[in-house]
Order: sequence, then C-alpha cells, then structure tokens
Amino acid sequence: MKIIDAHIHYSEIESFHQTADEVALLSYTPEGLADEFRRAGVIAAVGMGVTETVPGGFPDNAAANPMGLDLGGGTLDTLPKTVFECAGINPHTLHEPGQLEAVEKALQHPKTVGIKLYAGYYHFAVNDPIYDPVYALASKYKLPIVIHGGLTYSDRGLLKYSHPLSMEEALLAHRDITFMICHLGDPWVMDTAAMLEKNPNLYADLSGWIVGDDNKITRLLTEQTYVDHFKRAIVFAERYDRLVFGTDWPLIPIDSYIRFVKHLIPEKYWHHVFYQNALDVFPKLKDAIKELEAE
Repeated sequence: MKIIDAHIHYSEIESFHQTADEVALLSYTPEGLADEFRRAGVIAAVGMGVTETVPGGFPDNAAANPMGLDLGGGTLDTLPKTVFECAGINPHTLHEPGQLEAVEKALQHPKTVGIKLYAGYYHFAVNDPIYDPVYALASKYKLPIVIHGGLTYSDRGLLKYSHPLSMEEALLAHRDITFMICHLGDPWVMDTAAMLEKNPNLYADLSGWIVGDDNKITRLLTEQTYVDHFKRAIVFAERYDRLVFGTDWPLIPIDSYIRFVKHLIPEKYWHHVFYQNALDVFPKLKDAIKELEAE
C-alpha cells in the first residue's frame, strides 16, 4: 500500500528536537526521516513550514515569511526529493516590506504544495483581514490552506483561535479554496466532524493525536475510551473521502502511528485515507509523485 504522510515537521525547532530525543525516541534528522520512510512504506510527505529566530521561540512573532523547512540547514531547493512544503505564515510580519512578495515567490516553487496557518499559536482568527492577501494568493495559485486545529503544543497559544468552529466563516467566505484542519481539531473532533459533513471544501488530517513512542501506541490501543474518542467522530462524519493521514513526525514514529490509524479506519478506505485524499488536497503532488515513481 502506498502511503503519503500529509503532516510532518522538518524544521529546526528546539521543542521538536527535545520531544524526538526524550519522548518519541527517534532520530529527528534527514537520515532518521529517510529510515522511517523506508520502514513504513511512505513514498512522500508534506512538511509544515515553521521557523524560530531563537531556540524555543515558536510561536515566534519575529519569524520571516514564508516560514519553511530548514532542518539541517536545508532550503526549498535542497529538500529530500520525497518531502514537500506548506509555506508557513507569520501574521505579525506578513505586511512588512517584501514579505508578501516572498510568500508568492515560494508558492511558485515546485516543492511548495500548500499554505499553513498556525491558528491558536498566533493570536488571530483565521477570518481576520490580516490573512486576506494569503487567501488571495491561495486562490490565484490554486493551493490549499492548511490550518492548525485543536490543542496547541505551546502553552503560549490561545485555544479560542484554534477551535474548529472559529474557522467556519473563512471556509464559507472562500468556497473556491480547499481547506484542511489539522489533527481533526482534537479535542473538538465532533465539531470538526460536523464541519466535514457540512462544508464541501473542507478536509481534515488525522495527525498529532499521540506524542510518544511505540510502547505508548500499544498501551493506548487497549484504552477503549481513548480510541472511541476519535472513532465516534470518524463514523459520525462518514467522510472517508476527506480524511487525510498524517503523523506530526517527529512527535511519534511513523510506522507506529500508521498502526494506530489503521485500527480506526476500515480497511476498504485505507487507499483513500493513506494516499488518494492527500493528492486531492495537494494537486501539485500528483505530478511530483508520478516523477518519483518513474525513477
């Protein structure tokens, strides 16, 4: 089975390194990612662009736009051939001279397949006018908007901005744009499920529900209350055509998380959730994967 991981990180963020070393027990390096791809059968991944100007600074109000993938000093031009980018947006610096132009230039790069808004981390509603130029660029280049949903990894976030229901006005105002809410909006997974039922331009990724190692996955699979928290929303929505697999690596080993998500998704929908739906969200991936498979 071909697998696309539609939500990873590949940036020099101090908390990611710390979590990988101390909690997930994995190698947060380009080599470590390549090894996990081989073990898990992942053929491509989408990295969520994020940067910090000082260690531990994210959400960093001073970060330049677009925030990208800089693990190991990398750039858009030096990313692994299997890794693609969602350009991250920092609303605090977005309207400084040259920032929008830099975002637009990045969106023209073949490795950029979408745009990422860090709702909650940055204290702006996603329908705030500050993001209007970003939506205009998404419409112009026919790229999806990916939005952080639910609990923030930083205690400096504000959850009222990352609650899925706070995003619906933007979805309604921009029906020509595909949106994807990350993490199924956990813990508000039923609210996200209702929005999937109602909004035809909305997808949700299944990443980031567990931070830990393979032993934690094994333990949580036996915690029926925890499993049912997600399964109830998945069954209620019945939108297997708009659920997208992702891990939030390096917060969890990729093959371990695949095991958890397979437990929640009926096998007849695995092709859609683990592969096809990501191509529907990120159209630029289609041609890129064809080239990868032709090699």
